[in-house]
Amino acid sequence: MKILFWLLLAFMPLSAQAEKFVFTTAWTAQAQFAGYYVAKEKGFYSEMGLDVVIQHPSLTNSAFQRLQTDQCDAAMFSMMSAMDFISQGIPLVNIFQDSMNSSNILVSRWNKNPIEMKGKKVAVFYSDPNYLIYIMSRKDGLNYEWVPFTSNINVFLSGAVDATMVVSYNEFILLQQAGFDMPEESLYRFSDHDYNIQENGVYVKRDYFLKHRNEVSRFAIASRRGWEWVAAHPDEALDIVMKYVEASNIPTNRVVQKLMLKEVLRLQVDRESKRREFRVRADMVEKASQLMNKYGMLRREVTYSELVGSK
Repeated sequence: MKILFWLLLAFMPLSAQAEKFVFTTAWTAQAQFAGYYVAKEKGFYSEMGLDVVIQHPSLTNSAFQRLQTDQCDAAMFSMMSAMDFISQGIPLVNIFQDSMNSSNILVSRWNKNPIEMKGKKVAVFYSDPNYLIYIMSRKDGLNYEWVPFTSNINVFLSGAVDATMVVSYNEFILLQQAGFDMPEESLYRFSDHDYNIQENGVYVKRDYFLKHRNEVSRFAIASRRGWEWVAAHPDEALDIVMKYVEASNIPTNRVVQKLMLKEVLRLQVDRESKRREFRVRADMVEKASQLMNKYGMLRREVTYSELVGSK
């Protein structure tokens, strides 16, 4: 990584003006994107000759919509979402992967095992299809009734649904902070049930990738430096996160963001190598493709080589 960094730096014109690169995150400002904030604030992007603009999506203008309409050069999606888009004829290429593990958890409202709640109401994210819960429900014949929600836990806490999908770095923390009792038997952690599939990565359109290989490589190198700095300086990184949170008027606090950052960093560590690898795993792509194909979520097989742009 260090050798590649210096090679790229050596071939950059000293007088060249920084190239603008617009990146849309997966959601509003929060610690989930700390590495990118740090890479910008610490000058890692500018050192690579990039003027990176970080955008955040909204419910009415998603990351995918922004990428499709050229409002940004790169956007963040889950691996399974990206594979879905590709199968629909929208060529995308992963240029950086910050997730190595699944964060998805199904939480029961009534302290029951979620997979014993056939036909019950389950709250699911409105803005991002949760492929794993749909696959698990079909595979096990659970016949859940889906209730879409946007971005908070109120529909679950109110008792309007019997279970809810959460991610371990966000809604799960909010439930803990709300004092909701969650015994382990009421949780279905997808990563512990042979559904451990990587989640968010940064994607560009394939034609952009083919024309801007050098730029996306520099973005990836600087982003990795950002995340490695975050892992080494979490408290200082949190200061930077809160700057972005406050600028965006996000209703959260430092305690929640600190817990989120800790969990995001944990999810970045590959279970087998015990390292932060920042790469797409071919075996996880194959597993995701097989599951999504089997349960009718892909129009065709999506391969590792096309996902990372080597095909």
